[in-house]
Amino acid sequence: MQLSVKNEDASTTLLTLADLDEDGSGVVDRIDLPADLAERLMELGFVPGHSVSVGKSAPGGDPRVFRVDGGEIALRRETSRCIFVRSVREA
Repeated sequence: MQLSVKNEDASTTLLTLADLDEDGSGVVDRIDLPADLAERLMELGFVPGHSVSVGKSAPGGDPRVFRVDGGEIALRRETSRCIFVRSVREA
């Protein structure tokens, strides 16, 4: 069973966390993972509507660190491709 947690703002283009540039940021829109994994990520702060920013990454780019809810969480590219965000660009 897949849990798709969604924020209903369809007026913006979605990216995945894996698509964000280094030092980029976004707002979590949805998580497309099995329920147990999605729930664990939400416990760590990846909740729809919360801001997330890209931190450092390991050599080769995997895993990558993301800053969310006051903490830093390392995720593999495979997982970060399942978390959709609305990009936040600084003016």
